[in-house]
Amino acid sequence: AIVFPKKIATEQQSLMLVKRLLAVAVSCITYLRGIFPESAYGTRYMDDVCVKILREDKNCPGSTQLVKWMLGCYDALQKKYLRQIVLAVYTQADDPQTVTECYHFKFKYTHNAPLLDFGSMDKSDSTITCADTKKASILLIRKIYILMQNLSPLPNDVCLTMKLLYYDEVTPPDYQPPGFREAKYSGMMFNDEPIYLNVGEVPTPFHMLKLKITTEKQRMENVDKNILMQGEIAEPLQLYGVSRDDPEEESQDMNEDPVLDKEGEDKNHVNISEAQ
Repeated sequence: AIVFPKKIATEQQSLMLVKRLLAVAVSCITYLRGIFPESAYGTRYMDDVCVKILREDKNCPGSTQLVKWMLGCYDALQKKYLRQIVLAVYTQADDPQTVTECYHFKFKYTHNAPLLDFGSMDKSDSTITCADTKKASILLIRKIYILMQNLSPLPNDVCLTMKLLYYDEVTPPDYQPPGFREAKYSGMMFNDEPIYLNVGEVPTPFHMLKLKITTEKQRMENVDKNILMQGEIAEPLQLYGVSRDDPEEESQDMNEDPVLDKEGEDKNHVNISEAQ
């Protein structure tokens, strides 16, 4: 079982929870999108939710590779350098810049970290209880499940790329976590019109994890909007339809580089790592 701590009194306890949650989210996404075979996953329970967890499988080099990338992410997370992970799916092996689906994990640190101000979470962040964190975690995983099961399938042959963005003011310019190299290109673009989904966020007294998804609009067309509001999911996912050639439309909550597909989008972030 993936056990929630009874209390999150230290930064170390919070870090452990964020790492576990990241592992569960990436595992569920790749499992439900059919990226790796069943043999690449083990089964765990998160409260009453059955989740699949990615593992190293000698018959599936891709899953072993992704597990290694995750260890690189943990290194950057531990050092408080990591600002965002972009896990992207692309279909042409020779063109990793043109993607079909993207998962953005964003991280903020509330103590001795670059950003202390995120909206409702001000300096009274100690009011976040363990119960709040647990509830938000389970809600996030349930939302991933519901959404992934209702998006139309990915093409059969897909490749993965992962980019890491940093808080440059604290990250050494030559830092590369294990398994990553300096990114040749920072940008990404979509062949078809993308749509943005705010899936949710999980706060702890020390960290904040947010998940956003960008996918091609056509993949969403079969999703019954009511599905996103049923059962445990009391709030609908937020949808953003933003076209790449109209920067004006990007004003609503899209100022956090959702796709990194505009020139200058990451001009303040000189150090971007990638793995393919």
